[in-house]
Amino acid sequence: MRRFNLAVLAALSLTTALTAVPARAAEDAPRPLGLDHCTATACHFDVPPGTYDVQVLLGGDAASRTSLGGETRRALLPETAVAAGERTARGFTVNVRTPEGEPTGPAGIPGLDLTIGGGAPALAGIRVTPARHARQVFLVGDSTVCDQPGDPYSGWGQQLPQYLRKGLSVANYADSGESTVSYLQNPQLWATVEPLIRPGDLVLVQLAHNDKTTDAATYRANLETLVAGVRERGGEPVLVTPIVRRWFSSDGTLNNTTALLVNGLGVDHPAVIRSVAAAEGVPLIDLTAKTKALVESLGVEGSKALYLYNEKRDNTHTSVHGATVYAGLVRDELLARHLVPAGLVRTEG
Repeated sequence: MRRFNLAVLAALSLTTALTAVPARAAEDAPRPLGLDHCTATACHFDVPPGTYDVQVLLGGDAASRTSLGGETRRALLPETAVAAGERTARGFTVNVRTPEGEPTGPAGIPGLDLTIGGGAPALAGIRVTPARHARQVFLVGDSTVCDQPGDPYSGWGQQLPQYLRKGLSVANYADSGESTVSYLQNPQLWATVEPLIRPGDLVLVQLAHNDKTTDAATYRANLETLVAGVRERGGEPVLVTPIVRRWFSSDGTLNNTTALLVNGLGVDHPAVIRSVAAAEGVPLIDLTAKTKALVESLGVEGSKALYLYNEKRDNTHTSVHGATVYAGLVRDELLARHLVPAGLVRTEG
């Protein structure tokens, strides 16, 4: 009985916070934005680019299952089940930027846009405020990482936010078609990202799929340039080997140059990334090894759902399901390597 009363008190306290301005707030402090900015299926908040904390209250009279997405198809909160008559509080931090998706893509819609989904959605309250002390996880990558604008495509970076709690935000600056060469050369990319990095921020770098004509010395030097740039800003670089291509050999393995990202010049991209990480003392997420083991364990048929084989005969780009699974692998590695505090990582729905 005591636990029930505490839960009700917490829910009522949050509901009040969602609709009222704190008495101690200064006159010039912005009023928290709430449910009056929402419909049954979406919310729009007219805020400038920046980082925002979102606190939600989920649940209703009937049993519910609610998820939240936002901006360019980002997954921000996984489907969360709430029993009938109960309320559950959840929070996350979201990066609002222009362009809102890929850095070289369209500007998108100004402000923060959220979508309300799930099997039986019930949003009882919401509160949006500027994030004061959020840590950023910047993503530097290609089409397998980016915020893909259209279904059925999805990059793993698009799905990563749902695994993080309030206080840790994903700023996904991955862009389709980019190599280490083009990412460094395009002013919309590295020259834009680098000045945004603050001390303590993480910068995950996964570039390899499009370095098809990059020689080994240039590829290595480009990775070293990115690492040095992150460190100069006080951030922590993390090198990520590329996800495998779903390209099976006759023996049922992915032991071939196409699957394992060896380019036409014989440059073994994952091997170079591992070498740079070791030489520079940079944390490594070996996503090549992780995804290879998973794809091979699922086999030729079972692994099709991770990629867009059924829809597009595409063995490089991931489905929403595949991107979500691969984002989970990244989440696990961030935890295992103590790159983010365990309290800021979501392991449940």
